[in-house]
This record gives sequence, C-alpha cells and structure tokens, in this order.
Amino acid sequence: MAASTTIVTGEEEKKVSVSRHSFRQPTICYEGEILDRLLSAIKREIATARKSDISLPEKFWLKQQFSVGVNEVTRVLERMPPIPANERSSLSLKMHSTRLQVILIASDCHPRLLTKHVESLASSKKVPVVFVKDKKRGSLRLGELVKLKTAIAIGVKDKGNKFNQFISTEILHKFE
Repeated sequence: MAASTTIVTGEEEKKVSVSRHSFRQPTICYEGEILDRLLSAIKREIATARKSDISLPEKFWLKQQFSVGVNEVTRVLERMPPIPANERSSLSLKMHSTRLQVILIASDCHPRLLTKHVESLASSKKVPVVFVKDKKRGSLRLGELVKLKTAIAIGVKDKGNKFNQFISTEILHKFE
C-alpha cells in the first residue's frame, strides 16, 4: 500500500508518494517559513487559551492540555481505544479516557528508533502525526511550546476547547 507524505516548505506544498507495506496514515512535515508561522500561531493560541482558564497554575494547565515526551505520548496512545477515521475530529463526551488529537514529533531526534514506535501506534489509533523539521532545532522549538528546554514529542489532548478547534483548522485539514 502506498502512503503519502506532505512536505510543507515556504510557499509550496509537495505530496510525495512513499511505497510501504503497512497501513500508515499520511504524515505532514513542516519546515521553513511555514513552520515559523505555525509555531508562532500555536504559541498565540496557547497564550489565549491559558488567559481564559487561569484557575490552575501554568504547569498543571499545560499537563492537562499536552502529553509531553515520548514515554508519556506512548502511554496515552496505548491506553486510547481506537476510533473510526470519520469520528477523529469529534470528541465523545461519554469517553473518560484521554484522547490525542495530533502528535508533533521533532524530526531531529537521533536515533530515529526513539520515535518510530509512536508513528505506528498513532497510525493504529488513527491519530495524525506532524513532523517538525528545523535542521537541528526541532526539539528546541517543540520545547518552547510547553515551556521546556526540549521536547521530542508532544501530544495535543482532545479536550474540545478553542485550542483544539484551532489545531483542527490549522493542522488537521491537511490530512483530509
């Protein structure tokens, strides 16, 4: 089965067909100016969402909104029940388990084996994976989003709030 990868750079968007024997979802890789605009927009949305919910300290609030790190993202993915692709963007209020809306992975992670299992788990649970490609700074850029020095993987938890709507419109529309 052939999978497609969308690489977003500068003003252009290229679809690259990759031949694989697994049933993987298409992936998106952001780099260049598009990555800069996306990350600054995400930071703005995080700040806006944080201002609207100041009942918790910032560290706890970030913990409720994101799964940070390969181990935590893996743990949440393993506990997630699979859902059909057509229900990916809707949040079922009856479900008590945490769902991930999208996973951001730094492409500068070496060895690559550290994040390879996250891709296959995400594919089985129908969670989109977005690669952040910025030479040797992808993990630094992801860390800035959650007020850490570096982060190899960040999972955005599906809470059904305005931030999740922003992620749906800015990132997930590329998967459709």
